[in-house]
Amino acid sequence: MGIVIAMKLPFSVKSILARPLAKEISRQIYKSSRDGIYVQKKVFRKLLKDARFTVFGRDHHFASISSYEDFKKKVPIRDYEQLKPYIDRIINGERNVLWKEKPIYFAKTSGTTSGTKYIPITKDSISNHINTARNALLCYIAETGNAQFVDGKMIFLSGSPELERVGGIWTGRLSGIVNHHVPGYLRKNQMPSYKTNCIEDWEKKVDQIVDETLKENMSLISGIPPWVQMYFDKLQEKTGKDINSLFPNFSVFVHGGVNYEPYRSKLEASIGKSIDTIETYPASEGFIAFQDSQKEKGLLLNVDSGIFFEFVPAKEIFNENPTRLSLADVKMGENYAIILNTNAGLWGYCIGDTVKFVSKNPYRLVVTGRIKHFISAFGEHVIAEEVEKALLSVANEESVEIIEFSVAPVVENKKGLPHHEWFVEFGKMPNDIDTFAGRVDQELQKQNIYYKDLIDGGVLETLKITLMQKDAFRNYMKSKGKLGGQNKVPRLSDNREIASELEQFVQN
Repeated sequence: MGIVIAMKLPFSVKSILARPLAKEISRQIYKSSRDGIYVQKKVFRKLLKDARFTVFGRDHHFASISSYEDFKKKVPIRDYEQLKPYIDRIINGERNVLWKEKPIYFAKTSGTTSGTKYIPITKDSISNHINTARNALLCYIAETGNAQFVDGKMIFLSGSPELERVGGIWTGRLSGIVNHHVPGYLRKNQMPSYKTNCIEDWEKKVDQIVDETLKENMSLISGIPPWVQMYFDKLQEKTGKDINSLFPNFSVFVHGGVNYEPYRSKLEASIGKSIDTIETYPASEGFIAFQDSQKEKGLLLNVDSGIFFEFVPAKEIFNENPTRLSLADVKMGENYAIILNTNAGLWGYCIGDTVKFVSKNPYRLVVTGRIKHFISAFGEHVIAEEVEKALLSVANEESVEIIEFSVAPVVENKKGLPHHEWFVEFGKMPNDIDTFAGRVDQELQKQNIYYKDLIDGGVLETLKITLMQKDAFRNYMKSKGKLGGQNKVPRLSDNREIASELEQFVQN
């Protein structure tokens, strides 16, 4: 039986048919991408036309808007709290509030000041979530020719698919909603079982997934990297084997939600080989971009999927009247806060992410962080991209393995100057932690000139690394009730709130 499992499976009708479909869909995608500015103008006009008789459209005089400049004058940038009065009207039973008719779903996410957020998904916008995930796989097939993974079992480590009613509208986590729309031809390939997927306790759920998948022909695995790593760890604890030995036909890893690079070395060590990866950029508010190529850097912007994008220079996002740009005016290398206008009825909506374009032909971007996840306690405005690059460049050179990390400022230091404290859980330790910390600090100074000036000016000491216990961040997330699913460890904080909670998981 072991020999049969290890053999390459013959191509099925499904994988054979996937290739011509992949070529045609990818051709259409690249045609739209090459004409991105024109396509975005079409999306903009259609959104305004379709929403002009909604409550929001009337309130903001959509019928009189004739240009993007008009739109910016009439529709301010909003966050969820500012959009909430319209959401409340939908929950109370009104139709045609933000979009035509009523949403078919609410995607439930964790809010800040407003508690739980209810993000509308409409009959027009659901295809954005479903088709973009499909398109990411088809672009991969078109480029690599690898379609054999569609014949094996596919696992999607996600939240529960169980839904509840809020205001008469089906409501649940985005991953759970999408689970109900997996195409019929993939249903029999999908893992885990529906019953297992409904388990709320993440550790029990992963244990059950291990039992269900252990002897299956797993060919594609998808999920947020730290929670996939947890799945791999449990598989290895149970069998003593690496993932490649257990799943020899596992050839594609689909991931999103966080930067993959900090997790790459540990995941590949667990797998036992390097593997093709497909990065995706889904959000409850819309599926924004996806990795279309194994050769090119960045994620292809989803220009023709019911979303009109705006971009605000990140340094201006908290200004009263920030600069707002359409795709036509973005520049390479600039850090932007991304703003959405969608056929789910989100208008001038700031999702809180920052991005940077790495290509304009076609339009590809990388996610650089969150507008509220930065450190500027001393005016340095260090962002996630800079922290990750500094840490990983040194870790890779020294063959150090990073499990997880988070950074916070130390403003009052009785033993010296203020500094940044890095809480780091290592899989493989540096030979000398002080030398390692010094090198990371030098790299961060190269990434951020303001940080360098503060070091050179004697305002800050160089960063300090605090060593964390094994599974520290996993246990921290568990203590917060945020283990698994779509939850992510905050990488940066401008205060000590998270740091004070992490201190209980520091090595003695």
